[in-house]
Amino acid sequence: MTHSVTPLRPIPTGTDVPRQKKPRKRKLQLLIGAAALVVLGTTIALARSHSALPTVDRATIWTDTVKHGAMLREVQGVGSLVPEQIRWLTATTSARVADVRARSGAAVESSTVVVVLDNPDLVLQSLEADRQKTAAEAELVNLEARLRNQHLAQEASVVGLSADAVESSRRAEADGELSKRGYLSKLEMAQSQGRAEALGGRVQLEMKRLGAIEREANAQLASQKAQVERLGSIAEFRRRQLDELQVRAGVAGVLADVPVQIGQWVTQGTVLGKVGQPEKLKAELRVGETQAKDVQVGQSVTVDTRNGIASGRVTRMDGAVQGGTVKIDVGFDSALPPGARPDLSVDGRIEIERLDDVLYIGRPPMATPQGSVTAFKVVGDEAVRVPMLLGRSSVKTVEVVSGLREGDSVILSDMTAYASVDRIKLK
Repeated sequence: MTHSVTPLRPIPTGTDVPRQKKPRKRKLQLLIGAAALVVLGTTIALARSHSALPTVDRATIWTDTVKHGAMLREVQGVGSLVPEQIRWLTATTSARVADVRARSGAAVESSTVVVVLDNPDLVLQSLEADRQKTAAEAELVNLEARLRNQHLAQEASVVGLSADAVESSRRAEADGELSKRGYLSKLEMAQSQGRAEALGGRVQLEMKRLGAIEREANAQLASQKAQVERLGSIAEFRRRQLDELQVRAGVAGVLADVPVQIGQWVTQGTVLGKVGQPEKLKAELRVGETQAKDVQVGQSVTVDTRNGIASGRVTRMDGAVQGGTVKIDVGFDSALPPGARPDLSVDGRIEIERLDDVLYIGRPPMATPQGSVTAFKVVGDEAVRVPMLLGRSSVKTVEVVSGLREGDSVILSDMTAYASVDRIKLK
């Protein structure tokens, strides 16, 4: 079998072998296809992401629009109406409640008996004080009689001695004349003069004694009178204690509270009731300690009594914080609405200042003044979380320092359920 052999072509010497080039059109097609895949994947991802956004019904949320202009800055407090002057009725001594003659809400006069107390020991003490006073008064009368008799007896003694002294002096003068004429001896004349001088000396001593008796009598009388006055004061005090067992209102007004019952034993200082004057009321508001720092005496206050609005001014502030709040007293400039009465619950708004040319919005939940917060800004049918910096705040509004512009619509409802997302869909 014969095979034919194809002769080999000779390779020219001194020439390069050309390389085979890849088609450029194929490479361009691959690049275009990859780009299309990327765009398609991105579109699908965005579509899936959009469809996965949480959806919120617009009717269930509260939105507000950022405004520009003047914002009234206010502080809110709650409290009640109380009389400007309250008279507390207290027990002046320990006793048993024998009767309650007036109850809370009753109109009373100053002499109205509210509570009757009973203490037999006070009755005995009053009787004993009266007895001691009477005994002291009787002793004073007896002392005055004794001292008067002593004084009279001494005066009689002085008068008798004075008469004897005068008689002796006359006798001595007569004996002197007789002695000059030689009818009387010198010894007898000397005896007569000595007796006259002795009686004169006794008269002087008795006069001094009379003065001492008067001074002693005055001292004894003063001491006894002081004793009578002291015992009289004690007796008066005991009688006043007995009278105070009839607990009277003391002022005309309305009885606010009587927290005791018949038969109850009360100690000294126990509150038996309080009386207020309903025509002179003030508001006692409790303001949070963080807000009270801006409150000043004289600031305007609007008080809502549920039956109407009353205007007033801050008249006093407590210097200490109690339970996280500060008590503020509000005096009213005009008559209160009908139905205003003590212990009526009220709301008050204290005007702090007026801010001009500021951005402000409704106050979001958990918003703190001078702090930062995030909120959802409405953009079409979606809401996007945006950070914003807040400034000074009021009861219902807050200043917007940065993060929002005038006209932006912001969701103010509590959105803590969507804290993990930055976008939500609205329907």
